[in-house]
Amino acid sequence: MSDPIRILHFADAHIGLEAYGRTDPETGLSSRAEDFFARLAEVRDHAAAHGADLAIFAGDAFQTRSPSPTYQREFARFVRDLAALCPVLLLVGNHDLPASAGKAASIEIYATLGVPNVIVGVDYALHRIETARGPVQVAAAPYPIRARLLAEDRARGLTLAELDAALERALVDRLRALAEEADADPAPRVLAGHFSVRGARSGSEQGAMLGRDITVPLEALTDRRWDYVALGHRHRHQVLTLPGSIPPVVYSGSLERLDFSEEGEPKGFCRAEVTRGAASWRFVPLAVRPFVTVRVDGRDSRDPTAAVLAAAEGLEMKDAIVRVIVALSEANAHLLQEGAIRRALHAAGADHVAAIQMEVARPVHARLGASPERLPPEELVRRYFEGKGTPPERLRDLLDAAQEILRDEDA
Repeated sequence: MSDPIRILHFADAHIGLEAYGRTDPETGLSSRAEDFFARLAEVRDHAAAHGADLAIFAGDAFQTRSPSPTYQREFARFVRDLAALCPVLLLVGNHDLPASAGKAASIEIYATLGVPNVIVGVDYALHRIETARGPVQVAAAPYPIRARLLAEDRARGLTLAELDAALERALVDRLRALAEEADADPAPRVLAGHFSVRGARSGSEQGAMLGRDITVPLEALTDRRWDYVALGHRHRHQVLTLPGSIPPVVYSGSLERLDFSEEGEPKGFCRAEVTRGAASWRFVPLAVRPFVTVRVDGRDSRDPTAAVLAAAEGLEMKDAIVRVIVALSEANAHLLQEGAIRRALHAAGADHVAAIQMEVARPVHARLGASPERLPPEELVRRYFEGKGTPPERLRDLLDAAQEILRDEDA
């Protein structure tokens, strides 16, 4: 058996996301942008130190479809340095797509210029890549959009649900065709995709979606004609197949934490070793920016500021992006000193205080408004739960239940 092909699999760099950052006076860059550049540098250094044979970037290089020239320059430096070490496949993700079909994706410039050792996966295609340890086949499956998968006459007149189903079938057919094409070659085979798999856990990508998402069933990817399936798009690192399964179907996850929904989640990339019919892999964590939430119930506190500072003392604040969520009563809400809290958090090492959020408990009559006795029962229920901050999905369920009760009472 030939030596395994050593592959670095990473995705979702989202360069250009600047939320919760501050401007570096020397570079003019957001501190958050520098976080993402630092993660890419760690990937490059790992490739150099551990002898990667192939790097697969599974989509979403930038946060926006039209990244600034500065962000394009920094990503180009990374690609240049990585391609000097091994071949690099750059897959087009949904954030890399242009706003209209006639425009180029943000990473297509590497294909246009013919940058050595760089392959851009803009179309569904199988690439035979020569590496230092032999050839490997990589099937590129970029983010699914209608124009790539369905002819206009096949899409005309379909409802959104019918269109989604048709796109899913078309994508599954494309994946099957790629597997059949790869089956003619004895070299190891990798499927690289940027899309959602049914059953995968979602993350911050849900809040950053551009357009409608299409999912495929897991069984469309567990074809043994593949040896490893390298996925991007879902920001949580996760493996969708059982240990020892061939192929392992793996989301590497995003390289950095994007927001507080990812607080505590590990971030990094995957290192796989692939031969025909076998694959092993492991997750390599990166030193990402900490996100820290300080939660305090200060409704009965005579000094809510001191209560917040006491809760923060037990948390690691160094270089963290911090938010404070404190429950207060109407009687003590005015006692909270936001300035004192911010100064204390920065003194403890926090890089950025994202928010100090006060949740003030209001009496029932304040939630219901003036003259609640004139309101119908259904409206009283709705205002009550809205005042408590009930999520919209939960509110609908509660209102449906309330209507059932009220109908029973009328009967």
